[in-house]
Amino acid sequence: MSETPENTARDTVQDTAQAPANPLLVAWQTPHQTPPFSEIRPEHFLPAFEQAFFDHAAEIAAITHDPAAPDFANTIIALERSGKLLDKVSAVFYDLVSAHSNPEILEIDKEVSLRMARHWNPILMNGVLFGRIALLHDHRKGLELTGEQMRLLERTYTRFHRAGAGLSEDAKKRMAEINERLAQLGTTFSHHLLGDEQGWFLELSEDDRAGLPDSFVAAAKADAEERGMAGKAIVTLSRSAVEPFLKSSSRRDLREKLFKAFTARGDNGNANDNNAIIPEILALREESAKLLGFPTFAAYRLEDSMAKTPEAVRGLLERVWKPARARALADRDELQGLIAEEGGNFKLAPWDWRYYAEKLRQRRANFDDAAIKPYLALDNMIEAAFDCASRLFGVSFTERKDIPVWHPDVRVWEVTDKEGRHKALFYGDYFARPSKRSGAWMTSLRDQQKLDGEVTPLILNVCNFAKGADGQPSLLSPDDARTLFHEFGHGLHGMLSNVTYPSLSGTSVFTDFVELPSQLYEHWQERPEVLQRFARHYQSGEALPEDLLQRFLAARKFNQGFATVEFVSSALIDLEFHSQPAAGITDVRAFERAEMDKIGMPEEIALRHRPQQFGHVFSGGYYAAGYYSYMWSEVMDADAFGAFEEAGNIFDPAVAKRLHDDIYSSGGSLDPEAAYIAFRGREPEPDALLRRRGLLETPKAA
Repeated sequence: MSETPENTARDTVQDTAQAPANPLLVAWQTPHQTPPFSEIRPEHFLPAFEQAFFDHAAEIAAITHDPAAPDFANTIIALERSGKLLDKVSAVFYDLVSAHSNPEILEIDKEVSLRMARHWNPILMNGVLFGRIALLHDHRKGLELTGEQMRLLERTYTRFHRAGAGLSEDAKKRMAEINERLAQLGTTFSHHLLGDEQGWFLELSEDDRAGLPDSFVAAAKADAEERGMAGKAIVTLSRSAVEPFLKSSSRRDLREKLFKAFTARGDNGNANDNNAIIPEILALREESAKLLGFPTFAAYRLEDSMAKTPEAVRGLLERVWKPARARALADRDELQGLIAEEGGNFKLAPWDWRYYAEKLRQRRANFDDAAIKPYLALDNMIEAAFDCASRLFGVSFTERKDIPVWHPDVRVWEVTDKEGRHKALFYGDYFARPSKRSGAWMTSLRDQQKLDGEVTPLILNVCNFAKGADGQPSLLSPDDARTLFHEFGHGLHGMLSNVTYPSLSGTSVFTDFVELPSQLYEHWQERPEVLQRFARHYQSGEALPEDLLQRFLAARKFNQGFATVEFVSSALIDLEFHSQPAAGITDVRAFERAEMDKIGMPEEIALRHRPQQFGHVFSGGYYAAGYYSYMWSEVMDADAFGAFEEAGNIFDPAVAKRLHDDIYSSGGSLDPEAAYIAFRGREPEPDALLRRRGLLETPKAA
């Protein structure tokens, strides 16, 4: 007889009397019921998942077969109450998978991803359950629901409908098979990427350090120590190490070596190669979309978004692409001229762009990142992010040393409101390490809700900043500091959430709206009012000199052609992957070249994410056909910050209250367009994005 979650769960329940209690299956006796990470071991997860699947399946069965006529309480609210143990176990597990994995955890992840798909398929495609939901949805106008309840009913109906609950039994069976295979492929993709990132580094001898600032070398020594190579210095494939090296290293041969390794992740023809995975993912996504009646996966994905259609997305991206490309080509010619000036007899290459762009920025604005990094100590930037939140939203942050964490580097703060009441816990995991996947993200260990009493959230920010060596603080580049504020903006979206129902909590919003709170918060990081207080030299404590501040502000729009081109090209190839027939995409490298040729991609600029390492799109489905979301949200955030500028105060209380009520605290309880208009009083003004990036007036170029 094959093993099923139900069978093994019963065994688990019976065996607990003989075995020590599984910490994932008992009430947590920790401050604010936080996960007791020091007690949780890899072997605890599978039994906990088995029990969670069993419990949740029983809860769903009770809702499905309730003899009473469907109503909002016995169907929609009952669904909201279900799966609490599964949420609890999943949150801890996926935090460790991403932020502090090991081979044992990654092996379990392979099994859990498949089990998770097998658990959710029969729930989301349960025809009887969907019948109850659909009956309520059909009669929703007569149910006398609140606005939040109506939104919950609509989102619940949409979720089941888009999962295939209304399909024929044969189509449901095929959809379930597709979902299971996609779960396996997405997990394999992310494991491959992590494997390539863990398996490569560039060791720097004394001669290899030419041009590198002291702060970078200190961080490279810290990275070596983290890998058990004390006394040496290495560059890893973390973006926060790669990009500063490409900006400052005068060793062109090493820039080329590092750049090629970074852009070849997942594309090395080794055991971690992702080329075969991508066409299969695309074919399965396309098939699932067609089962649901859509011509392409992009059409399916975008129906449930602010953008609505692939055409609307393409329109935005192409509108931005043209001036960005023109600016990048004009900058390219200047960079080539700089090479010639220095006596260089070579053509500008992708591994040269950042290095010569820094030189050009020094010439134009008398500014480079190395000059300001000593003033951007990590602790000061954390304090700045907290202070802005305090001034905008009245929250305070107090560090807690008694909260269990998954790694010694993780720090925790308690968040309280104006009256001193507990509101959330905020975890900051800021440093790169081999056990952590690349990038930066916000997630949660528990979401805010008020369905059965106040449940306060546990919110995480995870980054990959370089650690300071020899007791020195971590110094951030301007990009790093912006990333910190970006992820903290997401964090505030979770911490300030004030909704009743779990499914509408915090960041449970459309993908092309979720980046608004994060990207909007970036604006405060680069304001003089903030930098003058918090940008202090890590050794002397002196404030950022006015002259350097002005040069930094003047340089902000520099190289925006490059930055916009590398992003928009990635968003366009994501859209094309999911718009063109999957049968025609068998050679990923050839498809990438053809698409780049089609849009006139400058050969001196690489995609921000090549397909084989595009975890946003292929490690899971969240940003599939959705990478454009950052730019869609930027249209709003560039326009939204104007409300504070128009008020003449970047902390204006009235504007901040609207921002809190309509955007940060409302979660998914409001329609996003209505939420934005409630805050701003009108729809966003599209040119605000081009204006912010300095692309409204661009030079003519081929």
